[in-house]
Amino acid sequence: MWADQKKWWIVRNMFFVAAVLLVLISGMASAPSSAYADGKIVNPDDKNMWISLGMGLRGGIAAVQNGSANRGSYTNSFGIDYARIYINGGITKVIKFEFNTECFDCNGAGSPFGQTSNTGAQNQIGLLDAIGKFEFNQYVNIWVGRLLVPYSRGELNGPFFSATFNQYRTPFESADFAGKFGTGGAGVYGRDNGVTFWGQVDPGYGHLQYSAGVYTGLQSSSTAGPNQQNSLLYAGRLTYNFLNPEKNPGYYTAGTYYGKSGDILALAFAPQYQKHGAGTIANQADLTILESDLLFEKLLGNSGDKGVITINAEYQQFFANYNNSATTGAFAPAFQAPGNPNGCFCMFDGNSYYGTFMYLFPDKVGIAGLKGQFQPYARYTAVYPNNSPDRQETEVGTNYIIAGFNGRLGAFWQYGNLASLGTNYANNATGSHLNAFKVAFQVQY
Repeated sequence: MWADQKKWWIVRNMFFVAAVLLVLISGMASAPSSAYADGKIVNPDDKNMWISLGMGLRGGIAAVQNGSANRGSYTNSFGIDYARIYINGGITKVIKFEFNTECFDCNGAGSPFGQTSNTGAQNQIGLLDAIGKFEFNQYVNIWVGRLLVPYSRGELNGPFFSATFNQYRTPFESADFAGKFGTGGAGVYGRDNGVTFWGQVDPGYGHLQYSAGVYTGLQSSSTAGPNQQNSLLYAGRLTYNFLNPEKNPGYYTAGTYYGKSGDILALAFAPQYQKHGAGTIANQADLTILESDLLFEKLLGNSGDKGVITINAEYQQFFANYNNSATTGAFAPAFQAPGNPNGCFCMFDGNSYYGTFMYLFPDKVGIAGLKGQFQPYARYTAVYPNNSPDRQETEVGTNYIIAGFNGRLGAFWQYGNLASLGTNYANNATGSHLNAFKVAFQVQY
């Protein structure tokens, strides 16, 4: 009985936090606008010369079962998940740039892979994107620098344009798994140094869209790591929109359009390959990743405001052909530090999938001076490593959409062993099925 009362106390506190967040966002929404309300300054003598400034902030509170220091109670953890500054600009009609920063390890939890990040010290701002853009036409464009590697919709959505708050539940590709650049690393937050070509194939419509490029990928030293020949990473993505075409900046994507783009049915395929892109210096493995994802969005109703059904689904297959006799050694429970001769870039080997069903109610509901739409959803995630225990997670919750991706709240419950097993793909990995309750907020300008 005490356990039930304790759980109710935690949930009650989280609802109180949600109410406080509503009041705070309400105050922000009513604040006076600046002189540059659109965040963009244009050279009056040359409209092609401009610069814009923006920001994004996401955070919340989490109560995770057995997450306390004594492993016997729920956590009560406030945190900032992402804090970004966006800078974009144009020099000519063709030449543009993008520069974004991030608060790396903003919660102070440290790298999940045991590596020291070189993107910035804990709780400090560091470089996220630095892109030189050469945008010629709708068919062929080139972005070069530190940028997102074309891959899944979830990666290209980024956290601020994903349909749910806790999007990243399936295994990471190299640039998201590594946690650092340079020796022993392969990128950070899905970014790597390289070049991306993107555009559309069909004239005028944009139904068939592509992005492809070459990137540094995993880098190894002469004494540790599998990539002893400095092979590069190759990646691409091809998307076909069967109904209305998606209109996004560059090759970026979104997890929902809240019905603003009409009916959407988009199917994509995204491969990645790097020779000797996983394993150890003694047990090198070629890395091949095949991914496919689907976005379906349907407006319901005949007139006025309409409800919106949104379905997101993804399937991934990772091929890291580790030597089975060395599996136990290769899949070390902790990611070993670069420079250790036994260090392993232990990429996932197996398959995973998830599916999310969402419904956006058409009517706006006023709360604390705000008007927003409720968007309840359910999500199921399954991860099946080839040489490690299976892991699953069920998530049920609701979003409160105030200003699209610029202002929203979320509250959700998760249950499964996905979080407790994490990225430990050792054959003796263990983890319990646990509950988690979370309340989250997002503001963006």
